[in-house]
Amino acid sequence: MSVTRFPTLPVAVIGAGPVGLAAAAELIGRDIPVILLEAGEAVGEHVRRWAHIRMFSPWRFNLSRAATRLLEAEGWQAPPANAIPTGAELHSAYLAPLSRHPAIRRVLHPGHRVLSVSRFGLDKVRTSGRAERPFLLRVAAGGEERDLLARAVIDCSGTFSQPNPAGGHGLPARGERALADRILHGMPDLSGPAGARLAGKRVAVIGSGHSAIGVLLDLLRLGQDHPGTDILWLSRRADLRPTYGGGRADALPDRGALGMKLKDAVEDGRITAIHPFALEEMAERDGRLRLTGFDGETVLADELVVATGFRPDLGMLGEVRLDLDPGLECPRILAPLIDPNEHSCGTVRPHGAKELGQPEPGFYIAGMKSYGRAPTFLLATGYEQVRSIVAEIAGDAASAARVELELPRTGVCSTDFAPKAAPAEPGCCGGAPKGNAEACCARDEDAKAGGAAGCGCSPTAPSRAEPQAACC
Repeated sequence: MSVTRFPTLPVAVIGAGPVGLAAAAELIGRDIPVILLEAGEAVGEHVRRWAHIRMFSPWRFNLSRAATRLLEAEGWQAPPANAIPTGAELHSAYLAPLSRHPAIRRVLHPGHRVLSVSRFGLDKVRTSGRAERPFLLRVAAGGEERDLLARAVIDCSGTFSQPNPAGGHGLPARGERALADRILHGMPDLSGPAGARLAGKRVAVIGSGHSAIGVLLDLLRLGQDHPGTDILWLSRRADLRPTYGGGRADALPDRGALGMKLKDAVEDGRITAIHPFALEEMAERDGRLRLTGFDGETVLADELVVATGFRPDLGMLGEVRLDLDPGLECPRILAPLIDPNEHSCGTVRPHGAKELGQPEPGFYIAGMKSYGRAPTFLLATGYEQVRSIVAEIAGDAASAARVELELPRTGVCSTDFAPKAAPAEPGCCGGAPKGNAEACCARDEDAKAGGAAGCGCSPTAPSRAEPQAACC
């Protein structure tokens, strides 16, 4: 849809993280007015909170082409393409210089928290004339509330401020809220006060994703300097192989190495894995935490780190008409491509404005928030999302539809470990490819070998095919 009804109004971009900044750069590149709203006092507020963490994707996957063009015009030089930055380096070498670029600085509004999004003069119920009204964003800034109008909205606000609870029901465990001061969330920086707090203690870590792996490996390093640090890993998974990942088959070597290091530490007893363990209740007994699972199993720990991922904050979108997957809370069309129950082979079919648009004309969800509760989002995905979205806003339908994205494979599919009722092809779409690095799975590899473009799920397959229920 070409948003031309309000040509003098800006496009509002919510969130000045890496993807929000990329969206602003794309809009600036097309001479479309933009207002970039950031709740924090500086860009990349979420990145600053995980500054100590080294990413597993190199710089070539972490830079937006539109943002890079702006920076290079001012004499900026990109970091080495294959170097792998920490969050701090991503911020200092890329996000901070981008925020100082004159074109970005003119449209950036830090300290502006979006409270809600609606249509001017209409509530969610009213249909007639809806697309004829601009968006209204109610924003808190400087202790006051104000209203801003926009021709379109791209929500890149992320999920980092919404950590998932420890409880196995999707709710906080009984007692979790009362004991909130005994819990650390995400990947705490163990070089500072958090490390002093955990050193020499019996620490339980709940989670099965990359954040949990990172915490467990950080605790191993902490234990080298502080004997007596006892590490417990509580995972809801009965089978830990999906957490260990693809190892040497992972196209991002640093990502593959994380799982291999964790596997070695569990096998040699440096980390005690307790699984499956889904937390039902937390209580404090004699200064220690008593963690009780669904089956009544009890674990005692001094400290608890909850690394169970994040979820989107949908509260500010209560007056926006949304079509979200009921499980993942991501755009419904996108869900089959990223659902970890169906497909986590590391290759997500290219997607853009078509998949990310909502029933509310001119409203899009992009970046990590577009994945809802699904894991394994990469910045390169978000950059291509907003490139396509901005092309659609500009009325450039051909560019919006021409979504091109090639992501590094994890080398492992969640469906490789799913129970099967009868013998079938091994894993997702026959499992990983045997020799063709351009293929995303065995079936795709066979299709290419036969002269076809692919099976429909690889990055080189037609990008606008209708979404399918699984990998193939």
